[in-house]
Amino acid sequence: MTAPRANPPFRADHVGSLLRPQSLLDARERNQQGEMSDERLRAIEDEAVRYAVNLQERAGLRSVTDGEFRRAYWHVDFMLGFDGIEEMPQIETPGFQESDFQPPVMEVVDKVRHPGSIMGADFDFLKSVTSQTPKVCIPSPSVVHFRGGRTAVSEEVYPDMDDFWADLSAAYNAEIMDLAERGCTYLQLDDVIMAYLCDQKLRDTVADRGEDPDALLRTYRDAINAALKGRPESMTVTMHTCRGNFRSAWMAQGGYEPVAELMFNEIDIDAYFMEWDTDRAGGFEPLRHLPENKSVILGLVTSKFPELEPRDDIKRRIEEASQYVPLERLCLSPQCGFASTYHGNRVTEENQLAKLQLVVEVAEEVWGNS
Repeated sequence: MTAPRANPPFRADHVGSLLRPQSLLDARERNQQGEMSDERLRAIEDEAVRYAVNLQERAGLRSVTDGEFRRAYWHVDFMLGFDGIEEMPQIETPGFQESDFQPPVMEVVDKVRHPGSIMGADFDFLKSVTSQTPKVCIPSPSVVHFRGGRTAVSEEVYPDMDDFWADLSAAYNAEIMDLAERGCTYLQLDDVIMAYLCDQKLRDTVADRGEDPDALLRTYRDAINAALKGRPESMTVTMHTCRGNFRSAWMAQGGYEPVAELMFNEIDIDAYFMEWDTDRAGGFEPLRHLPENKSVILGLVTSKFPELEPRDDIKRRIEEASQYVPLERLCLSPQCGFASTYHGNRVTEENQLAKLQLVVEVAEEVWGNS
């Protein structure tokens, strides 16, 4: 048995999003139709977040999110909180397997600025209703750029892309420092792009639009590090990266080898939530690049489908990963959230709770009761 972790990430952890209750979905639709005030919607969201917190605490989790219940999408709602960013009219981009869904694309139409706290009030409420560690999840700066690329950043506003990245990172940094001042000690950057750039087809897409995928990785590295500059030592920052998660569909495939060395060693992140629920993510060999001061949360339990993974299979795979990273620097989680968008994955709330409880129980069996 290894010692329990006093600080996040915890032995049993999770990515963050949860299935929205139907009452919340109905309220959000009524609000969009002008049939419900913003104040009334906020009150309904508050009750839904209390429900989400209770669910996580009942499952035995030590990190608690608001389920992303105040958002329609894991990334869009947050990014639209900055000045200068709008949702682009739908364009054709690489899509999800077995789905015709096209994720929203962001467009930079003016100077990017931080107009004031985006997640602050949401964090304050979450912190007030849980006895566990509240975690805030926000999209990585790379997500603003990847789908649209240079065409989604106004050349009139930003003739020099270095100026765009400087403004975007500064806006992110202002938000992160605001969260720190409010007492946030656990922040997660959702950065699917790291995993997308493990897929040769998506790397080819980037090359076809005139960009070097490896140079792009370095650009994203610099933007993330600038966004996190000056964060307090008390704030643990993790990165979650996966290969797509819309209604149980996926977008990319390929092992982490093309990005692992840079992602682990050149980005100022403390730990990594990584997807390994299918062979699309390859083997654990890229973990050999992980430095000794960082941890990995193994996403071995799928959030996409209801079937529970056999405990012995999960334990066997944890043992396989421990050949590359000592057990004390490993944790366990679902591979992604259960509802990256308001649509949710093809699981029930009962399935969701069972999956979270499975993570907690297996973690206790592997690492001891933490």
